[in-house]
Amino acid sequence: MSEPYLTRLEQGVDRHPSPQVLRALARALELDAGASAHLSALAAPDPVRPSETEVAPDVHQLLDAWVDSPAYVRNRRFDVLAANKRARALAPMYESGHNLALDMFLAPEVRRLLPDWPEIAAQTAAALRAEADPRDPRTARLVAELEADDGFRALWARHDAQPSRDELKRFAHPVAGELVLRRQALTVGGAEQQVIIVYQAAPGSPSEAALARLL
Repeated sequence: MSEPYLTRLEQGVDRHPSPQVLRALARALELDAGASAHLSALAAPDPVRPSETEVAPDVHQLLDAWVDSPAYVRNRRFDVLAANKRARALAPMYESGHNLALDMFLAPEVRRLLPDWPEIAAQTAAALRAEADPRDPRTARLVAELEADDGFRALWARHDAQPSRDELKRFAHPVAGELVLRRQALTVGGAEQQVIIVYQAAPGSPSEAALARLL
């Protein structure tokens, strides 16, 4: 890449570099996979997307069918769109209408619920950067609201970009006690802006018994 072309990119004159140029930039900057994907999203043309907020009836039915597992649907801006009863009993932030990032940083009860809050908060900020569309005005308003929190502001300034991943998560529930649950993320077919999150306890474990006490 020539120096004049790099200057045009830096000045925003060329807003949509080719995939080859993006790969070259990612290599030059030594970006990891998450940051490289975020770079590609920033450079992509504004997409035409279906509704991010309407959850299909069959997805609602699927959530309700998971009677033993907390499950909810969120969009890539971390708005909760739907949740089953066990998810709502596990944490208030899984109620429809909540935003997971806002609750993570601005709701004191979430910090008490998650023993590993510092690590999960950092993952949340990195996942929001990786998954949310930075050109969306609603995302910009969300980030502006979150930046009222010093912790979020420091994490956001790191520019980490890593999509959510499957992992074990610990909860310290005020009624059910301690739970260790496997978190899995599933993309909704036909609604790529929506993600189903399901929590499962290991069969026969104390966490499975604790889950049963939620309802």
